[in-house]
Amino acid sequence: MTFLQITSALIVLAGTFAAINAIFFRLPSAIGILIVSLLASLGLLGLDALWPGLHLTAELQRMVVAFDFSDALLEGMLGLLLFAGALHVKFSDLKAHWGIVMLMATMGVCLSTLVAGVGFSWITGAPLLIALVFGALISPTDPVAVLGVLRAAKLPKSLETKIAGESLFNDGVGYVVFLVLVGLAFPAAGAHGASFGDAALLFFREAFGGAVLGLALGWGTYRVMCEINDYSVEVLLTLALAFGGYQLALWLHVSAPIMAVCAGLLIGDEMTAHAMMQKTRDYVDAFWKLLDEILNAILFLMIGLEVFAIAFSIGAITAGLLAIGLSLLARWCAVIVPIMVLRPFRDFSQGIVPIMTWGGLKGGISVALALSLPESEFKPLILTVTYIVVLFSIIVQGLTVAPMARRVSDNPDPR
Repeated sequence: MTFLQITSALIVLAGTFAAINAIFFRLPSAIGILIVSLLASLGLLGLDALWPGLHLTAELQRMVVAFDFSDALLEGMLGLLLFAGALHVKFSDLKAHWGIVMLMATMGVCLSTLVAGVGFSWITGAPLLIALVFGALISPTDPVAVLGVLRAAKLPKSLETKIAGESLFNDGVGYVVFLVLVGLAFPAAGAHGASFGDAALLFFREAFGGAVLGLALGWGTYRVMCEINDYSVEVLLTLALAFGGYQLALWLHVSAPIMAVCAGLLIGDEMTAHAMMQKTRDYVDAFWKLLDEILNAILFLMIGLEVFAIAFSIGAITAGLLAIGLSLLARWCAVIVPIMVLRPFRDFSQGIVPIMTWGGLKGGISVALALSLPESEFKPLILTVTYIVVLFSIIVQGLTVAPMARRVSDNPDPR
């Protein structure tokens, strides 16, 4: 199938499954699309098991594998999704919670990687370095899933800012940590540097370079927009910044996710107020919200269809179920330790720990990173376990975190 045919099929399926969800299930749109997609995929697998002559599984598996989910997300959709998410987080609000956001996105990701990696090695017997790769890919919270839940949860502003900001930044940091560990675990695959010195240099170049590039491109786009008073051109410029900046970051080998977040924060806050008329701001806001919803729908549809690319086995399913608890423990460590570090300097509500632990949803980014791993005997196991953790996170945590958040919001505003 051509790229246009694949894109058309995904849009048709996303629209159809969204309608089914809206009529019958009435769940949050993205989660509903994932559940309908997963049920349809499992239904087709069941038909193939009952009537082997149909050969549905083999054909669908071939089509899903041929469509590179990892490349589609990591080198295409992710930049737009992160830019859209950052565009709607005010930098002025984020500054008040900068310490906790940065600690969770850096120290938290590293702690989570260590806890999840050691636990995965103990559960599966995988070498520690390979297990740490799993820890790195399962540690970032998915801003796509998290921000979608936040819209429905109606949290206090301070708590919403912490969760949204952390999810945007820990995604970029987690991706860099993943690249570093893949380079150490799979040096023969031609991945990045195979020594700890090379790994440290890679981390600095990716993270710092991505931030500098995002701020520079965001500032340059802002200066151009100051000279223009045409909403269609200014909307096009933001789209060019998200698309072009992401691809430039990939070409320069700096962190494209961090670039997208920094550029989105810069454009979306005070600079938007100075560079755009109110009509233009309304159009930019509406355009990116709509694009975010459409890409969200397609992404969650693709996660449901990825079941055809997973090699399930009793051992892998058992490891996946155990890894659900492990990922929650790792997430709890990523939340509690930074809070303990900052507690002498500020107060925190007790509710912040459970809500940020349970609200740290995993998503398509973890699946895409697992699919991008070099071929090895442990890749099928890591992919299956990751998929199980992601399904639990999106469906179970995603559907229950809003009621939990509302209970927390009944208390004084958590700081």
